[in-house]
Amino acid sequence: MSAVARSLFGRRARLRWIHLILGGALAMPYVLVGSVVIGPAAGATDVFGSFPLQLASFGVGLPLAAVTSLFPLTRPLESAAVRWLCGVDEDRLAFGPAGTRGEKGRTAAWFTLHLGFGGIIAGMSLALPPFAVALIVLPVLAGLRDNRLGLPEAFDHTWVLALAPVAGVASLIALAGCAAGCGALLARWAPPLLGPTPRERLAAAEARAADLAVRNRLARELHDSVGHALSAVTLQASAARRVLDSDPAFVREALAAIEDTTRRTVGELDAVLGVLRDGGAPGTAPAPTLAADLDGLLRRTRAGGRRVTATVGADPEALPPLLSREAYRIVQEGLSNALRHAGERAAVEVRIAVADGDLEITVENPVTGPAPSRTGGGHGLRGIADRARLLGGTATAGPTPAQTWRLHARLPMKGPL
Repeated sequence: MSAVARSLFGRRARLRWIHLILGGALAMPYVLVGSVVIGPAAGATDVFGSFPLQLASFGVGLPLAAVTSLFPLTRPLESAAVRWLCGVDEDRLAFGPAGTRGEKGRTAAWFTLHLGFGGIIAGMSLALPPFAVALIVLPVLAGLRDNRLGLPEAFDHTWVLALAPVAGVASLIALAGCAAGCGALLARWAPPLLGPTPRERLAAAEARAADLAVRNRLARELHDSVGHALSAVTLQASAARRVLDSDPAFVREALAAIEDTTRRTVGELDAVLGVLRDGGAPGTAPAPTLAADLDGLLRRTRAGGRRVTATVGADPEALPPLLSREAYRIVQEGLSNALRHAGERAAVEVRIAVADGDLEITVENPVTGPAPSRTGGGHGLRGIADRARLLGGTATAGPTPAQTWRLHARLPMKGPL
């Protein structure tokens, strides 16, 4: 019983009833136009004094409503009303203007149904409650039984009078049932008639894919930039603390490297976050590249006491800008892994070369600590693999028989770039 009562009088049922009443209110201008047509045709001066003529005016007004539903804002407004009042999920509705002939036809069908059902329920809501209340109070107010009110003679019988309240309550329940049923039908028909077409679903999917790609790219940029900076600063600060009294020159160099690292990272962070600001321009700091920033990256890494050797067999200036940026991030992440997992005195070797038209990047270091893992939170390694795959290349990382950890990326210098 509680489920039935909730379906008839619950919050969702009340909101759908409001949606139907709005449809009835929208139908009134069309009914008035219909009465102007029906009145002269039927030779009647008072159309609204005859129920059949009212229905005829209503029937003439609905086609006019279907024509005016071609107004561009009809579908967005109706979709918004259906979402808030009928409880239909947002992703099942289209909020843009109807563009194609099929979309306009479905919108016209929906608008006609909304105004049709709404007009019926609105008329019932105006007529039935006063009638039902009169029936309910009829046995109590004896004066209402006077035939001067035009009541049928049947109400002179006691048993008819006793059933009058039951009939009044039944009328109200019937009104609630009709409103709930019409509201449920409109909620069921809204997605097919107001929902996105395959073309709109494809456009929405492409937009979501593009947004996800941007988010993933920003996540990789933040991980590589901030992660490397934190690793480098930690190593530099640790090394400076150990020789604070014995080697002031090294401490000054480490502090300068920390200042340079944090300044550059703040600039890169501002550039990435600028993309996320609504209406904001991208950050002013340019993305680091292999050509312009490799030497600084190596210098800041060495400032923490790490022995880093670099063999560059390719001309960074000759690389395409996109390849140069992604190659820099790969080298940066390789050095970050070495800072986290190699021993303090372990040497790190970086090799950059061109082979068979591909740019090959290798970062190798002895493994003296826990090895990075692709499954145990290895976001950096997954980011490297994503970068290489987007460029049409490959990337592998793992231990070697020589007890070292090797990161190797092979990126085509032509093709997807």
